[in-house]
Amino acid sequence: MANKGPEGEHPSVTLFRLYLRIRTVQPEPDYGAAVAFLEERALQLGLGCQKVEVAPGRVVTVLTWPGTNPMLSSLLLNSHTDVVPVFKEHWSHDPFEAFKDTEGYIYARGAQDMKCVSIQYLEAVRRLKAEGHRFPRTIHMTFVPDEEIGGHRGMELFVKRPEFQSLKAGFALDEGLANPTDAFTVFYSERSPWWVRITSTGKPGHGSRFIEDTAAEKLHKVVSSILAFREKERQRLQSNPHLKLGAVTSVNLTKLEGGVAYNVVPSTMSASFDFRVAPDVDLKAFEEQLQNWCQAAGEGVTFEFAQKWTEPRVTCTDNSDPWWAAFSGVCKDMNLTLEPQIFPAATDSRYLRAVGVPALGFSPMNNTPVLLHDHDERLHEAVFLRGVDIYTHLLPALASVPVLPCDR
Repeated sequence: MANKGPEGEHPSVTLFRLYLRIRTVQPEPDYGAAVAFLEERALQLGLGCQKVEVAPGRVVTVLTWPGTNPMLSSLLLNSHTDVVPVFKEHWSHDPFEAFKDTEGYIYARGAQDMKCVSIQYLEAVRRLKAEGHRFPRTIHMTFVPDEEIGGHRGMELFVKRPEFQSLKAGFALDEGLANPTDAFTVFYSERSPWWVRITSTGKPGHGSRFIEDTAAEKLHKVVSSILAFREKERQRLQSNPHLKLGAVTSVNLTKLEGGVAYNVVPSTMSASFDFRVAPDVDLKAFEEQLQNWCQAAGEGVTFEFAQKWTEPRVTCTDNSDPWWAAFSGVCKDMNLTLEPQIFPAATDSRYLRAVGVPALGFSPMNNTPVLLHDHDERLHEAVFLRGVDIYTHLLPALASVPVLPCDR
């Protein structure tokens, strides 16, 4: 390996730390360095490498290990290259140094979300190729930009391009979350992000008077209705131990705007909300509920969407499904306890599922606190290396799924 790490360090860990030091941090990620890093990996591993610029400066890098039967649909291993911003003053170590403490914890932005998975894919492929394996299905590894800001100049555009169609993806793995218990979480769906701005208009006037029909009064009614709904969903989650966060609809008031001076009653005020709608919700009926809350508040109350996802999809987790049977079978053989859940936020998996590619969100990090986007994001090297082992078992099974009806 070109970059040798500290004496005695596992070379997979050294590579992981090298990747973590590439500052692909929003809002100005160094994507050029990441693409160069991935090109070097492709050269070292003898993999095909394709670069697809889906928007100016936004490149999807595809590393390909051809299968023995090109007629079969492929296995897609997806990860994003960007990471969220940091507040360095709250970190114990430089978030881009990839510092490893004496206990083996690696501190870095992206340690959990999700540069660990990118390197685990690569190292699993490296091991399997070194052992001389070939599998029927082609394995594509896609490294995409801008997931952390919605994927609008990344996976959302990529799935619409002929280069994506040519991959013939039949099944995908993407990011998941750490699990603080001994179990491993696997995500088969996710909630739909709806970012809603409610605007209320009313009579203006001097701040010393009791003015009727003000924008604030009507906005207060809508806010109260939405927060009452929020409390109902919170109670439903708390009262049922079998429910996880992804199974209910959450909402938070994230922005209030309006007014020009203390003594002027504003004619317009607005409130912005972040809804995460559960996949079993009737979206048409839910939008009608939003409309009803606005109408009940009075005239001049409207809403608009800053983001509205309307294509929730659920990946099958029944043993009758060959992909799930292969995935869960390996986990069973390795004595891994799986906890299937609905992802509470949004990932690039939603774009894959929306174009018909079943996807599971899986980041093999158990006995690990969930620290994505947090200060002191970190991952223990032993957990990272076990993840490489897990993918080394998963990839042969998934890339050897027998011929399916969609392959013919």
